[in-house]
Amino acid sequence: MSPRGRRPGGEDTRAAIIAAARAEFAQRGYDGTSLRGIAREAGVDAKLVHHYFDGKTELFAEVLAFPADPSELIERLVSVPRDELGEGLVRVFLSVWDNPVGRQRFAAMFAAAAANEEHARMVREFVGREIFVRLIERISNGDEVGEGSSVELRAALGAAQLIGMGVLRYVVKIPALADATVEEIVAILGPTLQQHLIPASS
Repeated sequence: MSPRGRRPGGEDTRAAIIAAARAEFAQRGYDGTSLRGIAREAGVDAKLVHHYFDGKTELFAEVLAFPADPSELIERLVSVPRDELGEGLVRVFLSVWDNPVGRQRFAAMFAAAAANEEHARMVREFVGREIFVRLIERISNGDEVGEGSSVELRAALGAAQLIGMGVLRYVVKIPALADATVEEIVAILGPTLQQHLIPASS
């Protein structure tokens, strides 16, 4: 049950919000969770949630122990030339996860996703919607890059390629991929992601 009354701001408030967010995301998924619902679950005013976190994306990243702000990653990527975006996305992904702490967090995140369907659904929704769909929308510049289910499908396929690579590199640790250099992965995976993000006809 949610705590009764409103919790005043204090050093334990942020932790309470994170705990409530974890419960809400687990129950409702990323798309079905709202900041208002998290505030209600934590027993705080909704303004306090906004005080500690810029939005749902940042809060979800905190719940997952995501080592970077997805919004900042998007900003880095929109400055990359359009014809190099696939390679840029691989580089940014590896810059986040390709270190001892990042590898450990990635493995923990996707081990939990493999063991729990609700956790897997949260990760799918988050990566697909908050990273790939937002990136496709930001780089379109009004161009025809597809709409509706087309964008959703390309986002999902791009996420599958990138996350699948991460799982095999950091979790399963297939030797050829685990030992590959960043440049080797960028050269092979970049063009595939480029096609998902910006079809050749765009």
